Amino acid sequence: MADHDLTLTASLRPAALDARRGIVRLHPEVLTALGLHPGDPVRLSGRRVTAGIAARAEHTASRALLYADDLILGNLGLRDGGQVTVAPTPVVPARRVTLAGPPEIVAAVSPEMLRLALLGKVVTEGDDVSLLPQDVLPDATARALVEAARRSLANTVGYAWTSTLLTVAAAEPAQAALVTMDTVVGWQGGQVTHGNMPGAASPGRLAVGRGPTAGTGGSPYATTPTTGTAPAAVDEVEAPSLDDLPGLRAQAHELTELLDLGFHHREVLGRLGTTVSLGVLVSGPAGSGKTALVRAVSAAVGARLVALWAPELAALTNEAAARRLREAATTVRSGGPAVLLVSDVDALVPRDQPGPLATVFRQLLAETVAAGAAVVCTTSHPESVDVGLRAPDLLAVQITVALPDNALRREQLTVLTRGMPLADDVRLDDVAGRTPGFVAADLAALAREAGVRAALRQKEAPSPAVAMADFEAALEVVRPTSMGSSTLDIATITLDDVGDMVEVKETLTESVLWPLTYPDTFARLGVRPPRGVLLYGPPGCGKTFLVTALAGTGKANVLSVKGAEVLSKWVGESERAVRELFRRAREAAPTLVFLDEVDALAPVRGQATDGGTTDRVVAALLTELDGVETLRNVVVIGATNRPDLIDPALLRPGRLERLVYVPPPDADARAEILRASARTVPLADDVDLAELGTELDGFSAADCAALIREAALAAMRESLEASTVTAAHVAAARERVRPSLDPAQVAWLANYADKHSAR
Repeated sequence: MADHDLTLTASLRPAALDARRGIVRLHPEVLTALGLHPGDPVRLSGRRVTAGIAARAEHTASRALLYADDLILGNLGLRDGGQVTVAPTPVVPARRVTLAGPPEIVAAVSPEMLRLALLGKVVTEGDDVSLLPQDVLPDATARALVEAARRSLANTVGYAWTSTLLTVAAAEPAQAALVTMDTVVGWQGGQVTHGNMPGAASPGRLAVGRGPTAGTGGSPYATTPTTGTAPAAVDEVEAPSLDDLPGLRAQAHELTELLDLGFHHREVLGRLGTTVSLGVLVSGPAGSGKTALVRAVSAAVGARLVALWAPELAALTNEAAARRLREAATTVRSGGPAVLLVSDVDALVPRDQPGPLATVFRQLLAETVAAGAAVVCTTSHPESVDVGLRAPDLLAVQITVALPDNALRREQLTVLTRGMPLADDVRLDDVAGRTPGFVAADLAALAREAGVRAALRQKEAPSPAVAMADFEAALEVVRPTSMGSSTLDIATITLDDVGDMVEVKETLTESVLWPLTYPDTFARLGVRPPRGVLLYGPPGCGKTFLVTALAGTGKANVLSVKGAEVLSKWVGESERAVRELFRRAREAAPTLVFLDEVDALAPVRGQATDGGTTDRVVAALLTELDGVETLRNVVVIGATNRPDLIDPALLRPGRLERLVYVPPPDADARAEILRASARTVPLADDVDLAELGTELDGFSAADCAALIREAALAAMRESLEASTVTAAHVAAARERVRPSLDPAQVAWLANYADKHSAR
């Protein structure tokens, strides 16, 4: 490991996947800089010194942030945004760990059960720890024991075990000690364990660095990478049933037919004078169940499975990684139907800088496929995989796992919640409709978070059940990891909540919602739906609010990107970001792509002084919008205050062809906006919003909302015990809130709209 450290900013990560399990997530480049790979322990220094298990954050995560939960931040003595120093630390097995906890927990939980709950965690004297066990352990026996402990904790303690915190009263060594099955664990002043439990092995490096798929709480979609330095062996993870993978039936059928033909019906191929290549690349968003698919199909066709995790191989020396690859290939070719599964292959054979290990992998891949065995590689970034792997004698077949649509999410939720007692008010159809962009692992995290919320509410209930309110609370903290940071949160508002703007809403319904909702009708009439829409108007008049309402109405997957976010000083990176955005949009179809401040992304070409970056971005946008690879069930919306600055080529038919002017609100619209903003504000009888709307000439929608907010603050300044907002408070707010609309800009935009009204 590298002998240095980095100072990062702590960021609270409320996702349920890592909650209170002693895991911190770092950007892949930060892991590399520190000489770490997923599963390594790290020393964390804030106001206190503690330790955790390093895991890999998404590629879209910030390099300057350390993502941690409230438990880690508490052990550091920091709040969200504090500075924490991260450094590698050697793996030191704990000899003894003594804990203190609530009396009812001490009486109910045996030391052996306590050790299983701590297994694989790195503890420091004085830390708080939870009873939530690590969900992914490399040893099959240890996993079975942990699962048994989980059930025992639920039976003996009740659901309180998910929220109980314990204190490490003493540890040997005192800092960064890894709890293994050889660790003597006990309660302070009470009983302790006695030696290793029979049949259990001490875990080495933990397999927790799988991004959003790690630790999905026993979900059939969960994946467990093979880790450690032991020789390759047949994978012993219990394969899920194909019936448990409702979102992958078409892909499972295709892969099953291919492997069944190659393993069991080669004589038919011989009689036909042909052969079949069993090299397959399975691509799809992280957490979508690619590995679970391969495991299920391998079991269905009676094939042995040898699993490798490419990021771990890439972290080894070339010699050690090549040895692991050869051992795995030898095991697969040793006889009988067998599948070599290589997860996240883009880490091993990158497109931009393939090294000597990539050459070894390609050679072994060709030899293994030629020997009649199957090699299945998975990736969440197919554009980052070396194109040489697509050769006919290598990965000749590509299977894509798309994001699930509403119906498939409903099926997946049914599978994931079938072991949960659901209350009568739970409507899985509504949950599925509110989770566009969620993959199976996200839905599993959602179900688990809802269960935790239900447990916190019903600690003493004899027959607890998960209610709809628990799912709604879980939706506030669980986000769709597969769609990255560009995902737009789906609000509860719809177009019906948008006051006035009847013509604008009608145009957007026809141009945006119809192509996403009724693609078959367009096909039946033989016309191509509109490809894109440009919203333009004065600032603060509701362009972004309209897009949010469209997302809430259409329940489509939404990718939101600000123009300036795409631009990069590195040559080629901006165009790559555009290609990646539209690739994910195609995978997630039906999709709404929202380009905010599009004038910064696509200015008129030939006038920029940035070395041609924006010119290349405009070319990339034009290629994606109407290039050879067509967009199906994808609609693009751009928003801007300066339509004149956008390259004219982007506004031609087939691109952002519908120009929609969002005017400033008139008196009636201002009254509607005021009513919507004051929906939760107790107004006195002397406040007339209709009359107020007629007086706010020059106020934008944002100004109207700010006026109501300032009026409430004026009431608070007068008295913190105030119960209503009066006309006097509104008058005081008008002295502070001024109209932000520029009459000259509004007049220019209205004139521009008149000239382009025919479009």
